[in-house]
Amino acid sequence: MHLAGALLYASWWKSFSRLGVQSTANSPRSVDSKIAKIRSCDSAVVGGFAPGVGVVLCHNHLGTQDEVNRSLTHELIHAYDHCRGANLDWSDCHHHACSEVRAANLSGDCHWSQEFLRGNFSLQAQHQACVRRRALLSVAMNPNCPEPKAKEAVDAVFDTCFRDTRPFDRIP
Repeated sequence: MHLAGALLYASWWKSFSRLGVQSTANSPRSVDSKIAKIRSCDSAVVGGFAPGVGVVLCHNHLGTQDEVNRSLTHELIHAYDHCRGANLDWSDCHHHACSEVRAANLSGDCHWSQEFLRGNFSLQAQHQACVRRRALLSVAMNPNCPEPKAKEAVDAVFDTCFRDTRPFDRIP
């Protein structure tokens, strides 16, 4: 494993234990230590989560440790949601939208510094606007959720899922 891979792996373990995503007897689903894979990716995404595959981080699209931390936390939120939700169906646009709202909200994706770098300078409800925008972009990538369906799903679940900060006490 090269240095970037070692940094990603170390960061993953830190985030993994911080989120408390562990195999437990009372969990409807579980994950194991092989949940994270570090790969070179052709698409423009920095990572992803899929049941049965786990977390994939694209080392060729992650330039800094902060990017690794944000991406890893985002994907681990999906893993956490997958483990706690026995009825979570990733092909259901509303289920997927809720996890994307939570991941965008809790991972640092929408921190003011990230929004500033993206050229989004509005101070009024900028965090919520960013979470909504990024969740919509992610859900619309689901083949079952074309853009109009994705928007409806994000709008329908936004308030409830935005307030759900588990496993954190508040937005980190």
